[in-house]
Amino acid sequence: MTHTSDPKSRRSAALAASRARALARSPMQSVWHGMVQSLPFLLVMVPFGLLFGVVADAAGYDLAQITGFTVLVLAGASQFTAIQLLSDNAPIWLVLLSSLAVNLRMAMYSASLVPWLGGASQPARMAVAYALVDQTFALSVDYFQNTPQLRMAQRLGYFTGTAILICGSWMLFSLLGATLGRAIPDTIPLDFAVPITFLAMIAPALRSLPHAAAAGVAVVMSLLLVGLPAGVGPMIAALLAMLTGAAVELRLNRQQGPAA
Repeated sequence: MTHTSDPKSRRSAALAASRARALARSPMQSVWHGMVQSLPFLLVMVPFGLLFGVVADAAGYDLAQITGFTVLVLAGASQFTAIQLLSDNAPIWLVLLSSLAVNLRMAMYSASLVPWLGGASQPARMAVAYALVDQTFALSVDYFQNTPQLRMAQRLGYFTGTAILICGSWMLFSLLGATLGRAIPDTIPLDFAVPITFLAMIAPALRSLPHAAAAGVAVVMSLLLVGLPAGVGPMIAALLAMLTGAAVELRLNRQQGPAA
């Protein structure tokens, strides 16, 4: 009996210790902690950033244009979409609409962070909105959910740490790709970083049946709608995935209701 309870007890003790360390950190220590926990994402951010720089340079954009594009937009998927459409001489309205559609998931990310960062000052919320990307969201929301007692300053510090490393590396390596891109041999495949990035974020989130159902619907519908204009298929797939996840969760809650 003791042996069967030991693993659960050890996990509980480890989680309690982790929460205690998090609550004891100062805001500056939370910044450093966010940076440290972001380090694994460099394995994909480096080639991802280099790839964008190479693609933008090959499309005929100079360093100043690539710098402005990267700093002002700060959204890898939208940047790749815009570069591809502009290279195909697509109308500006389609470029803007497609880029917006690709990044609509940021609205969902923002809504998910409201319970944790909604009480921050307006300048702080504006800074969070600017630096809100897939990786900063995935790391932050998981950290906040695991340690809900964090003070606002600690939450903002952690998010800031993730943003410094992730957004900073994206900008830096995008510019390096634009500068040194032609020196990178074609035999080095940089495009592997795109799917790896999203797999690294999604896999830990598949903790329940609603999450798994939503992910499954998103994959299937994205493949079925691949022929639609850029950004439209993923937008429809995301909407259907959210509805599926909500429906499955509602059904599970109804089934568990009488037992409770």
